[in-house]
Amino acid sequence: MRPAPTILHLDMDAFYASAEQAAKPSLRGKAVVVGGLGPRGVVATASYEARRLGVHSAMPTAQARRLAPNAAYLVPRFSLYRTVSDQVMELLGRLSPLVEPLSLDEAFVDLEAGGTADDSASARVTGEGLRAAIRAVTGLSGSVGLAGSKMLAKIASEEAKPDGLLVIEPGTERELLAPMSVRILPGVGPATGDHLRRAGMTTVHDLAEAGEAELVRLVGKAHGHGLFRMALGLDDRPVVAERDAKSVSVEDTFDVDLHDRVRVRAEVERLAVRCVERLRAADRSGRTVVLKVRRYDFSTLTRSETLRGPTDDPTVVREAAGRLLESVDTTGGVRLLGVGVTGLADYTQEDLFAQAADARELAQRALEHHAPTAQGGEEEAVPEAEADSAEQLAARRWPAGHDVHHEEHGHGWVQGSGIGRVTVRFEEPWSAPGRVLTFRIDDPQLRPADPLPLVRESPDYSSWPASLPKSRSSGAGSSEGGESSP
Repeated sequence: MRPAPTILHLDMDAFYASAEQAAKPSLRGKAVVVGGLGPRGVVATASYEARRLGVHSAMPTAQARRLAPNAAYLVPRFSLYRTVSDQVMELLGRLSPLVEPLSLDEAFVDLEAGGTADDSASARVTGEGLRAAIRAVTGLSGSVGLAGSKMLAKIASEEAKPDGLLVIEPGTERELLAPMSVRILPGVGPATGDHLRRAGMTTVHDLAEAGEAELVRLVGKAHGHGLFRMALGLDDRPVVAERDAKSVSVEDTFDVDLHDRVRVRAEVERLAVRCVERLRAADRSGRTVVLKVRRYDFSTLTRSETLRGPTDDPTVVREAAGRLLESVDTTGGVRLLGVGVTGLADYTQEDLFAQAADARELAQRALEHHAPTAQGGEEEAVPEAEADSAEQLAARRWPAGHDVHHEEHGHGWVQGSGIGRVTVRFEEPWSAPGRVLTFRIDDPQLRPADPLPLVRESPDYSSWPASLPKSRSSGAGSSEGGESSP
């Protein structure tokens, strides 16, 4: 534990949904749900307006539609989210060399290591400056927690949501944590929380009062020891700048169970190509190929094969995944397939096997055979039938929420498609809500487009954070913990 709240945790507010609202003026202030839209789709993120209706992340999209039938349901646009995430992470990197990203929209920052804060006042000034910079550069809001440990900084940012800042002063941890639910602590999930509840422990205060010996008896030595320390507000984990990925993988959930063995094999090949694309994008290679199969009865099987050396060759990964598939019985039907690579390295070993085709030719053939489906959440996949309906073709070519450009009407986004038509709302992030027009799905003037930036002219932050006022000389910020909003 540090004597000053110099560990910062940033969590962007309803990130995917907020980005969609910022990009689409007609959706601001309205319920927005981002995720897979098929019968087996899952909510990735819901706006705060949708959350008030009971929608939350990881909920089946079908259930969300019952709770919020009038919400806008959109397919994720990861290219936009990654662009915004890069902008946010660049700002965090200006605060300290020690930035630990947890996801696209969440990270820890060691302010002390960057010399940008050494006490409560300077930490608050830096946190508020960061929130202002993020809003100016991206148009989005983020919540900030500041504390003497990672655990408490994360709890503080959660308590500050939405669009707030909370400083937890060293020495006040136990008082703050005491009335909170045990579920607020890292590692306490539904099962552990229910086990503790049955033992009469529902708050962090209950855990601290029970003592370490009782917690060890209830949940085991390692977990009990860690749980007791967390209940006292103790956490010595450092902010780690490098968090190497241990694996790269892709998976698809299918709207209709696959029964045709040839079709299953083709899907595995397509996933292998996509997996290698991600592997190469990360400048990595891998030694172990993993196949994941979830069958009709929800039983999940994994098979793996370790190669003689690391590779990023799509033919090698495709053939290895195909061999693994031969050992799996899929006659009852398959609802999910996944291909992954583990044992990552920074180099490759060429010619592990005789390569049947050039990698680009393989990728093009796989794309022609089965075009990739909607990104994110649980992805929609090609139905079992050989001949796709016009609605299915339209849904894949024109995903709801994705960008389009019309030669006459300009930039817009897809509101929906079906019966051979696609409906588009023409507006830009900085425009007024736009008009809605409908076109044939094969209209030659309409084409998919790249996302527009959320802010038309991003301000110059090249001198930030050196331009922040120094709290010791200016007296800015209070040393008291609490939430503040702009």
